[in-house]
Amino acid sequence: MDVQAIFGLQFFLSFITWGAALKWLAAPGLAKLPENEAFSWLVLPHTFRHLGMVFLVPTVVARPLPEAFAGPAAYGDLLAGLLALAAFVALRKNFSGALGMVWLFNIIGAADLLYAVSVGTLNGAAAGMGSACYIPTHIVPLLLITHAMVFARLLGRARRCLKLLRRGEAARGQKAGRPRRRPVFFVPPAGADGRERG
Repeated sequence: MDVQAIFGLQFFLSFITWGAALKWLAAPGLAKLPENEAFSWLVLPHTFRHLGMVFLVPTVVARPLPEAFAGPAAYGDLLAGLLALAAFVALRKNFSGALGMVWLFNIIGAADLLYAVSVGTLNGAAAGMGSACYIPTHIVPLLLITHAMVFARLLGRARRCLKLLRRGEAARGQKAGRPRRRPVFFVPPAGADGRERG
């Protein structure tokens, strides 16, 4: 097998293994946690994305990696790691904009990984990875799956909020169209002689 095929096999097997572990071991526990705490655990692995900077270190990679891959992947990982750290702190401190930070990190972080995987594959970056090979073959699959889990939670939350808004609007509409009821203390008018009409 050539280097590209070996990397592809390792990536696939790591993806399957991480996916099974997260589905059967992590997901049930996360479902029982408060929202911010669950997001914190999913964001935490991404706070180490600064490790991607090794793509620019000559003593780590076997040879200089393709320019289209090395720079964007390294600095993209650094940016994603900083955004993940900011989101993690915001979640733990229960800041009002914490979920907005999670959205921002997740979009940029996922885009960075998809770019790095596609451009790295097209430019044959695997052959020059050297000691950094464990990042794309072992760590990237975990990061991709946790990105997907974060998106699933964020979109699920958005759908629930939308349903609540629609229910509120429907309830207000029904209330507005309902005829006004007489107050309970209303007494029918008496006759001209002061007696009640029989």
